[in-house]
Amino acid sequence: MQIIENTKVKEKLYIEKLKNGLTLMVLPRKGIQKKFVMWSTNYGSIDNKFVIPGKNEETEVPDGVAHFLEHKLFEQENGTNSLDTLTALGVNANAYTTNDHTAYLFESTDNFYEALDELMDYMQHPYFTDENVEKEKGIIGQEIMMYDDYPDWVVYINAMKLMYKNNPVNIDITGTIETISHIDKDILYTCYNTFYNPSNMVMFFCGDFEPEEIKKEVEKRLIDKKQMSEIKRIYEEEPKEIVKKQEKVKMEVSIPAFVIGIKDNQKNEQTDIVRKHVAIEILLNMIIGKSSKLYKKLYEEMLLQEEPESSYEFSKTYAHLLVSGQSTNPEEVLKRFLEEVERIKKEGINDEDFNRVKNMIYGLYVREYNNIADVSKMFVSDYFKGINSLDYIENYNQVTKEFALQVLKDVFLEENTVISIVE
Repeated sequence: MQIIENTKVKEKLYIEKLKNGLTLMVLPRKGIQKKFVMWSTNYGSIDNKFVIPGKNEETEVPDGVAHFLEHKLFEQENGTNSLDTLTALGVNANAYTTNDHTAYLFESTDNFYEALDELMDYMQHPYFTDENVEKEKGIIGQEIMMYDDYPDWVVYINAMKLMYKNNPVNIDITGTIETISHIDKDILYTCYNTFYNPSNMVMFFCGDFEPEEIKKEVEKRLIDKKQMSEIKRIYEEEPKEIVKKQEKVKMEVSIPAFVIGIKDNQKNEQTDIVRKHVAIEILLNMIIGKSSKLYKKLYEEMLLQEEPESSYEFSKTYAHLLVSGQSTNPEEVLKRFLEEVERIKKEGINDEDFNRVKNMIYGLYVREYNNIADVSKMFVSDYFKGINSLDYIENYNQVTKEFALQVLKDVFLEENTVISIVE
């Protein structure tokens, strides 16, 4: 197995592509009781148009299939539900769907290999019928209605729709009641057989494991499946311009919620994306983080009651940064945010502020390695972006004040900025 070591966080990552194409990753933690495993496929809500390997024609499926498939995979032919089976074993099991991947996971202190048996059984033996698919539509329909009533989700998805015209990142991960009504067992089997091939998947283990031993345990539980060629994913060309500057909706909230979004049209080279991500996190904290002058003023004026959340979201097909929170006057927060961005562009970045925030960000990266669930999710998410998570630690010192200022000028553009508000 290939070994990637980082002495700063004292971690060794073992990685190998097995004969059937499955990527196996192991991050050993000697002496700890908890064990964590995540089996993920590079298949998310944005993958609705594709060409099946070996075929020529394009396949298009309804919005929400990836999430629907995640729900259905737990159901077994004998009438049991694997999530219930895993819970009965005393393990903490779950699954989730994102824009670009779907993950199935569990954490345990006891009965690990019994739980691994169950995970690898249900993941490799899907069971879809007309009856159980129809039944699931009602369950997922209730989930969709719940999200439609959830202000934090509505304000987020509206921000996506303001930024993106064609990129499917602007659709609900769950789909809509209309789109899931068109899902049937044949569509589920088509997507399962295409995207759940081992060559499109990664298994990540974190805990007290011997890498070669866990490799043997995985191999003896794998069914015989041929490696598949790369899936051609089809996405419509996305214009550089945003769709609209602002969207307001009314819901039952005590204080208006907002999401400020900035669409990033800069081409992200894999060699630079880690440095760019670190720089954007530093910049967002300098501009409107808890220790920033702007946040202090907005707090004193009661325009913000707590620090807004900020993040940089990206994949191989989209990139944007977000600032979200609650305010009695979201438009004023946006105005002041943009003014602060322009001020820093003109005056430059303060050395003391930059170094202080940079050290704080580094501390957050290192702290993430303390939680085996968090670090596992981080490595899997980064893997599907073509990134080794240890690169964030390695490249941290390469983020200079000059580089961050250039990122600010290139990415933080008013013409690419939107605001979504729930009043």
